[in-house]
Amino acid sequence: MTQKSALDLVKEAKEQIENLTPEQVRNEIAAGDVVVIDIRESEELAQNGKIAGSVHAPRGMLEFYADETLPYHKPEFDKEKRIILHCASGGRSALAAKTLKEMDYDNVAHLDGGLKAWKEAGFETE
Repeated sequence: MTQKSALDLVKEAKEQIENLTPEQVRNEIAAGDVVVIDIRESEELAQNGKIAGSVHAPRGMLEFYADETLPYHKPEFDKEKRIILHCASGGRSALAAKTLKEMDYDNVAHLDGGLKAWKEAGFETE
């Protein structure tokens, strides 16, 4: 068995999930009925801002927040809603979207390129 790198895992995840551009994410936010989840660490939010209205859920807690049988479960993780994940550049959010799909979240996607791509597209953060 060949050892896989982190980048190999991200590439595989992106082949199995819905990858959205910053424009597509902005349009979904404008249309409403979407939960944007920022999986970066707290320090990253403090340094680089966040997409307005996004919910913070650090990557390390994702599975626990998403599992409705656990006391850690957050109501923002709702299998009936559209969920869009993002991180700084799209690697962690791709892995996280794949994980949520494995946890029976059907309507999940991620912002390909992450907050970096969002800012490069000229979109604001708070």
